[in-house]
Amino acid sequence: MADANKLAASPMDDMEPFLLEFIQGRINTFIKWDLVRFFNDHPHTSETAESIARVLDRDVRTLEPELVQLVHDGLVEMDNLGGLRIFTLTDDPQTRHMIDRFLDACDDRQFRVKAIYHVIRSLR
Repeated sequence: MADANKLAASPMDDMEPFLLEFIQGRINTFIKWDLVRFFNDHPHTSETAESIARVLDRDVRTLEPELVQLVHDGLVEMDNLGGLRIFTLTDDPQTRHMIDRFLDACDDRQFRVKAIYHVIRSLR
C-alpha cells in the first residue's frame, strides 16, 4: 500500500522541503524569481525600482510591489535616499545562503520544471 501512496503523490512535490517552502512562500511569482536572480548576480548593487525594471525589461508598476514584498520577506532591503527608494540584497548570511541554494538548484532542469509548476500553481 505504501507504493500506491508514493504513486499518488505528485512528482512535482519531490524536492527538499525548505526549497518547496521557499518557492511557495517567497519566490511565488516569476517577477520575484527574476528579482532574486538579479540581486544574486549583482550582490553589491543598490538600485531604484525604475533602474531594476529597465534592466529586467519589466514594467516598474508591476515590479515595484514585488520588490516591496521581497523587503517584507527579508530577501531585499530598502532605504530612502533623498526621496528615492533604493533596493539592495539583504546582507543576512542565512538568507543569502538560502537564495544561493535555490539558484543552484535551478541549474537542474528537473528542479526548474518543478519550481515553475509551483509558481504557476501559486498564481491561481
